[in-house]
Amino acid sequence: MKKILYITILVLAGFLTSCEDFLDAPSQSTFDESLIFSNVILTGQAVDGIKEPMGQTNSYRGRFLPQYGTNSDLEWNNSSDGTSTSVLLAKYENSATNSWMNSSNNAWAMFYAGIERANVCIVGIRKYGEPAPGNEMGQLLGEALTLRAIYYADLLRAWGDIVARFEPISAESLYLAKSDRDVIYKQLIADLEEAATLVAWPNETEATSTTERINKAFVKGLRARLCLVASGYSQRPEGGIRRSTDPELSVDVLYPIALQECKDIEESGKAQLETSFEELFRLLNEEDISAGGESLWEIPFNSGRGRVGFYFAVKHNAIDQYTGQPQGGSYGPLPFVYYDYDVKDQRRDVTCVPYEYGDVDGDGIAKQELRSLDNWCFGKWRYEWMTRRVTSTNDDGLNKMYMRYAEVLLMAAEIENELNGPAAAAPYLKQIRKRAFAQADWSTKVDAYVDALSTKELMFDAIVKEHGFEFTGEMERKMALIRWNLLGTKMAEAKVKMDNLRNQTGEYADVPSNLYFRYVADEDGLQTKLEIYGLNRGETEDMSSEYPSFMEWVGPDQIDDPKIASLYTYNPDDYQFWPIWQNFIDNSNGMLTNDYGY
Repeated sequence: MKKILYITILVLAGFLTSCEDFLDAPSQSTFDESLIFSNVILTGQAVDGIKEPMGQTNSYRGRFLPQYGTNSDLEWNNSSDGTSTSVLLAKYENSATNSWMNSSNNAWAMFYAGIERANVCIVGIRKYGEPAPGNEMGQLLGEALTLRAIYYADLLRAWGDIVARFEPISAESLYLAKSDRDVIYKQLIADLEEAATLVAWPNETEATSTTERINKAFVKGLRARLCLVASGYSQRPEGGIRRSTDPELSVDVLYPIALQECKDIEESGKAQLETSFEELFRLLNEEDISAGGESLWEIPFNSGRGRVGFYFAVKHNAIDQYTGQPQGGSYGPLPFVYYDYDVKDQRRDVTCVPYEYGDVDGDGIAKQELRSLDNWCFGKWRYEWMTRRVTSTNDDGLNKMYMRYAEVLLMAAEIENELNGPAAAAPYLKQIRKRAFAQADWSTKVDAYVDALSTKELMFDAIVKEHGFEFTGEMERKMALIRWNLLGTKMAEAKVKMDNLRNQTGEYADVPSNLYFRYVADEDGLQTKLEIYGLNRGETEDMSSEYPSFMEWVGPDQIDDPKIASLYTYNPDDYQFWPIWQNFIDNSNGMLTNDYGY
């Protein structure tokens, strides 16, 4: 049975990689593990096959990436007040029979398909490949270990306790019960320690010259992230939210490990912040996959796979001068997020976009048109920044930037603050803020701001805020809030902030009620770009003589009670994890059950 299953896995990996960014499949005559895993080329093709399930419709591509992470205290599904089954998940109305997720080829199944492929490769390479640090087989073993850790990390953050499979499936292991997440975290942390000894730094070898291949900086960053998650808070099956009670996963044990990983990356000089926040996302949209910059690893979608822009880009309502795919705008920042940024923070206008592209004129040209206060777009993904015109109906092919160097710096700041106090954390936080502000503002917005964070509590609160300013829209917030034990608290605060904004009270008392706007020339000289007065706090003058168009922007009618309530229906802290979908429960031979009241 094992050999038949093994051959099936490799055949599937080969046939399905034809539509991905991966190499061609080996012929069936090579499907013998001693031949495959003693040959670098064939082994490389098998390892590439581990990534193939990520591109399946109900896997990362069309389910996990657009669904996990929303809603949070900063971002939401713009249709959260709707009733579709995908929206129900966003607002924490989770059900094991959710029709959008309850299918045999859902992310749960696809992730385990990737894990099985990784298990086969890991066993085969160890047995036949003679892997070692510095050789090609070592690189491939390190990649397989890391890819398996990615699948497991995302299973853990979406479902909590899950099934542990670290060997290829056999007749005896076909049906397994769930394992305690702590056991799996310990295995992943150990696996990534090994992987880091095997893979090369970015640009150290041809294999690590792109962000689509696993490199040492990413492995160390992922290990640091998992150390923080494993030692952090989360909802437990027996009830309540707590840290692990396993001494091996304590803060005292894992924080020093994570800090060293972050420092190793920093000291290597093999990763760096891009010079500007906008440039970072322009490079992503331009599909620049050169290693050695801020992006540490990306899920490699080709043009026929991947829906990052489809869901998260600035909305286009028609086929226009920028895209053949009228999509985007399904998700966006919460209405107050724009106003929480400092007006001089250069991340604000990249992250929060108040407009979409409307219908086209006779020449096929669309103009920017204002959306509504409760319906912003994310601006980190833009068809107008792409160098390739998207023509697919529902796939844009943009990679998912899975981890970037900014996260490494913020993790280092958080750990240093906990272990050594705010003075030790300050240099890392200053690096992030220096990129966010013009150099002329560093004395006040960087140095004075950070130096005033004189206690651990003040520094931690600042890091939580900075994480939001840096990562809004990237769907990383929910996981961070859970491990900080802040999910329910921050989401409750978000509802209050939306109410304060619409009533222009409290921290939003100086937000203007009205917008004035006009069209100016865009980069191509076309009069399609909005120039807006009234978005910034304090811009309250009557500008009707200079701006021909007017819109009432903030007020009780712009965010109604049902929309605010739709951020979440049930307490997010009671529903931190998804249920295992009923299809998998029913086909588990009685081995799987749900927790958390599902």
